[in-house]
Amino acid sequence: MNTHVRALMGACALGALATASMGETLTIATVNNGDMIRMQGLTDDFSEKTGHEVEWVTLEENVLRQRVTTDISTKGGAFDIMTIGMYETPIWGANGWLVPLDDLSEEYDVGDILPAMAGGLSHDGTLYAAPFYGESSMIMYRTDLMEKAGLEMPDAPTWDFIREAAAAMTDRDADINGICLRGKAGWGEGGAFITAMSNSFGARWFDMDWNAQFDTQPWKDTLEFFVGMMNESGPAGYATNGFNENLSLFQQGKCGMWIDATVAASFVTNPNESEVADSVGFALAPDNGLGKRSNWLWAWALAIPAGTQKEAAAKEFIEWATSKDYIALVAENEGWANVPPGARTSLYENPNYMEVPFAKMTLDSILTADPNNSTVEPSPYVGVQFAAIPEFAGIATEVSQEFSAVYAGQQTVDEALAKAQDITNEAMEAAGYR
Repeated sequence: MNTHVRALMGACALGALATASMGETLTIATVNNGDMIRMQGLTDDFSEKTGHEVEWVTLEENVLRQRVTTDISTKGGAFDIMTIGMYETPIWGANGWLVPLDDLSEEYDVGDILPAMAGGLSHDGTLYAAPFYGESSMIMYRTDLMEKAGLEMPDAPTWDFIREAAAAMTDRDADINGICLRGKAGWGEGGAFITAMSNSFGARWFDMDWNAQFDTQPWKDTLEFFVGMMNESGPAGYATNGFNENLSLFQQGKCGMWIDATVAASFVTNPNESEVADSVGFALAPDNGLGKRSNWLWAWALAIPAGTQKEAAAKEFIEWATSKDYIALVAENEGWANVPPGARTSLYENPNYMEVPFAKMTLDSILTADPNNSTVEPSPYVGVQFAAIPEFAGIATEVSQEFSAVYAGQQTVDEALAKAQDITNEAMEAAGYR
């Protein structure tokens, strides 16, 4: 080999090495909730350790779902990492749309991920997204208002008790609503809440032949109970309230009870953010004595779309953001109450964390949600607050819009259920299920 060729090859090797060691800029789509915003504030730690920079695209929940779904299904390539959940992950993994996370480092300790979370974020035993945090739903309530009402919250209350307590805690003159619940349209907003609630009333989306079930008594009972309770004791305009709106109301002292994501517990008990931080109690989501509670199971997780040119750097970010070290970083900066919950077994073996008032109730809520057996009557789908089929997001978004119209007083329960029945059956027939 002559000297010129050898020199040229040496220069190419150095260039390749330089390119490999250069930092990437990762574009990450995420949801605008508190834990994700906190992560953005800690991203300098990742950049210092890896040399990679991060550009955030932070979106409201319904918008995030629409944007990432459009991008990945059209191979748009706008994002290197996406924040997705238990609904999308197995479906998109099966489609080949996500990079498998089957080669994460030994230090990362995949085996430490809670089995409920790993199972919901896998397809055929392969992990396709790593949980940033896991959640169920539970009751958060004002202990002072409950005491003033002369009532005591059971650890596992019924819906009848919740309605009675909501009415007793409501004080319209003081701008206190006995209960705040999601009414906002969107399959993952109000749709998620009412579906989880319906499980405890004996309802289901489909029978075993994929026929819609909105013409059954359990769905009518669910909606009539919800609307009656919210009209009695809920805030004005609840038809447009989602997670963030209800969080704000609760933190301002305007809700006696709020049934929502367990992850909210750290926000409502944070004295820097919540006016009622020192008087918040927790209980399991309600039931009706039918063997199913009304709590859901979810993870906001990080996944890599197939086709990204920055796969290696994206995996580095996912390892950083969903690791034990990240939990320790948040604990150091923000305190144990504010670490991302519900994702790792080791967190619930940590005595520092188990002193947090809501830690045990969060874990108990996660463990009582069974996505493989979520309904009283048998159903053909996996999922608690959703049915894990590709068509569900579109169908449930339309159905949730009909329900929100009931909450806004624009149509009756019977009208909405008849429309939901038709919307669902027509879509399932077009998709070849029936």
